[in-house]
Amino acid sequence: MSEALDRNAKTIAEFRANEGRVGGVFEGAPLVLVHHRGRKSGQEHVSPTMYLPHDTEPDIVYVFATKGGAPTNPDWYRNLTAAGESTIERGTATYQVTVRELIGAERDRIYAEQARRYPGFAEYARQTAGIRIIPVLELRRA
Repeated sequence: MSEALDRNAKTIAEFRANEGRVGGVFEGAPLVLVHHRGRKSGQEHVSPTMYLPHDTEPDIVYVFATKGGAPTNPDWYRNLTAAGESTIERGTATYQVTVRELIGAERDRIYAEQARRYPGFAEYARQTAGIRIIPVLELRRA
């Protein structure tokens, strides 16, 4: 198992054992487990990722395809946008969501808020400047 997959497996296990809370680099951060199926392989995957809750709609969260500031988008982003729907685990709840990619000013506003709350996201944007715009996905309870 690769180091990244091993780290994800440990984070997922800790999330599930502690009602959605984890320690380490994610301690205190809002974390969601995103389920997705590989577009080519058909294999089921689960990816832990930070999220931003919507200001007024409790059934909406935003996730950010940062891939740690890498020059390419993460596979989970491509899988989610291809499927248009998914399942997430948030706290102790598991539910279906629809997936919508934000664009333009709406995307920029949501990403800026995440970067304000978590400065690492501003660094990811600096790392990818001129290479790619980090996608923002809205996950809405179906």
